[in-house]
Amino acid sequence: MNINENEVAKLVAQVLQEMTGVAPASSANKQCGGCGSCGEIPKTAKVAMMTKLKHFEIQEYPIPELGDDDMLVRVEGCGVCGTDAHEYKNDPFSLIPVVLGHEGTGEIVKMGKNVKVDSAGKPLKLGDKVVTCMIFKDNPDITMFDLNKQNVGGADVYGLLPDDDVHLNGWYSDYILIRGGSTVFNVSDLDLDSRILIEPCAVLVHAVERAKTTNILRFNSRVVVQGCGPIGLICIAVLRTMGIENIVAVDGNEQRLAFAKRMGANETVNFMNYKGIDALAGAVQDAFGGYLADFAFQCTGSPVAHSNIYHFIRNGGGLCELGFFINGGDATINPHFDLCSKEITLVGSWVYTLRDYATTFDFLKRAIAIGLPIKELITHRFPLEEMNEALETNLAQKGLKIAYVRKDLI
Repeated sequence: MNINENEVAKLVAQVLQEMTGVAPASSANKQCGGCGSCGEIPKTAKVAMMTKLKHFEIQEYPIPELGDDDMLVRVEGCGVCGTDAHEYKNDPFSLIPVVLGHEGTGEIVKMGKNVKVDSAGKPLKLGDKVVTCMIFKDNPDITMFDLNKQNVGGADVYGLLPDDDVHLNGWYSDYILIRGGSTVFNVSDLDLDSRILIEPCAVLVHAVERAKTTNILRFNSRVVVQGCGPIGLICIAVLRTMGIENIVAVDGNEQRLAFAKRMGANETVNFMNYKGIDALAGAVQDAFGGYLADFAFQCTGSPVAHSNIYHFIRNGGGLCELGFFINGGDATINPHFDLCSKEITLVGSWVYTLRDYATTFDFLKRAIAIGLPIKELITHRFPLEEMNEALETNLAQKGLKIAYVRKDLI
């Protein structure tokens, strides 16, 4: 058998990569001093560090050495979440200085020798596209395949970590260091926009699974979704992929209500057109042909909205509250009229389980397959250097989903 010099070099490179998880210096993983646009790994990485309220600074740090269980990922994009906006405005988690961004995705460019498979057992290799869910703590209740265990709300998440000597702790960066003990999923079969939407979609997959535990949500249920920001719009999409067709969307923004119809809502109600809760509830009832909703999803962070939604639900109906990701204040309800006499079944939903995260990949494929414009949720894309503008655009409620996208991919 004749093997030429190039073939020998390829075989050597393959063996080295399999042994170390790092390709040799002549490959795409060669260390360089540049920006990484050539495919080589630079010596430093840039981050958008939030150094004070409403202010990001671009800072540069050395890329640290990887441990045997770590990965280095070149960031391709990351959604801007409402949680990021809360942190940007008020620092409710006392994280400053911090690199935000937890809806991110990117490409593996370097791997520790022990990294072989993702959290679902799928093989990992250099060049694969990945997302992260959480960083494990010593908590046996957070498991992959037991739906009766708790959600991951108490775990650490990239993008909500205090700054340390690594610095590459959030997805608002050029590169992120994924540490051993993290949950990582290989999502190379999804395009960039779909990958950016995985985390918020997992929130709604979890919420609908919570709603199903009431045994009220069925194919023929009349469902009202209150709040048509990205969360409410994705909620409508999840319901449609499940075959639920009788959906009424409630919001005060006509642009968002129009998009709600494209996502699968039959009718919409603009609360700005009605004075008082009785008139608004009557409009929702009219939208259902004279019936109140069997089930409701409350997707805003407004205590007033929570108080109102009970009026949209029939006796014996159900409600899933998922709008309060932080303390938004107290809501006023009447326990007799709103809960007891109507026998409302109420469930709360917050973040997701690991199983919901994995299920979300199939939801996205299904939503696209049936023609839902899920990827059109991303209306604005900003490079890393414009993270202040990205957050201000989010706060101004311009468009729908705001995202940081690597400059060469915009």
